[in-house]
Amino acid sequence: MNDVILPGLTLLATGAFAGILAGLLGVGGGIVLVPAFLLVFIQAGYGGPDVMQICLATSLATIIVTSIRSVLAHHRKHAVDWSILKGWALGIGVGSLIGVRMVGALRTDTLQVIFAVLVIVIASYMALSRPHWRLAEQMPTGWRRALISPLVGFFSVLLGIGGGSIGVPLMTLHGRPIHHAVATAAGFGVLIAVPSVAAFLLLPVTNAPPWTVGSVNLPAFLVTISMTLVTAPMGAALAHRTDATRLKRYFAIFLFLVALNMLRKAMTG
Repeated sequence: MNDVILPGLTLLATGAFAGILAGLLGVGGGIVLVPAFLLVFIQAGYGGPDVMQICLATSLATIIVTSIRSVLAHHRKHAVDWSILKGWALGIGVGSLIGVRMVGALRTDTLQVIFAVLVIVIASYMALSRPHWRLAEQMPTGWRRALISPLVGFFSVLLGIGGGSIGVPLMTLHGRPIHHAVATAAGFGVLIAVPSVAAFLLLPVTNAPPWTVGSVNLPAFLVTISMTLVTAPMGAALAHRTDATRLKRYFAIFLFLVALNMLRKAMTG
């Protein structure tokens, strides 16, 4: 019985935490979900060479639901910049599919190292960035957009995230107000997750937990979503009553610890 209850409680708690983070800080819950899924699957005896594929794919599946819900809520407040989403959609989708191909070709230990390094980069930016930092006053267009947009999709799939951790800094560094950046990054999540999950559903893995379709584990997806949908609005409401800058510093420290622990696991097997 404990083999079911403990993983279930872990997934419920992680889903709740991920939902609050998504609403509170505008970062993808996947950055928390992937390590939690890895812990649950390994403890349940499914720690094979493909387990990270399952973690990334299942995380992205949850993002389809949460991103659609989020972008519709932001749209009602007229905060979504649809022109950015239309201009970046093709490149992000292509990059996401390339990311799935890369994930399918790599073993778990390699994907753990990649995940940890990328998380350290994101945590460093969260810890050191300042609101006035700018690269330009307008979002990239032309060849710059054609180069950057696939990278957004590619790296988001390697992290199992919906793009908030990459899209929000990208847009704020290019002159977009933070609330518009958070709202539009939710749309990035849909552009990343839909094509990548469709591809992951066709990517079989070895030693998969029960009820895994391709690389997506349905029980983990359903349990996580049940909490994320409840807590994301709580995080959004809490954001108006807290010092988000200070919270991001604390969360950056947490991410450093998560990344270092994943590196340790990858190196020690």
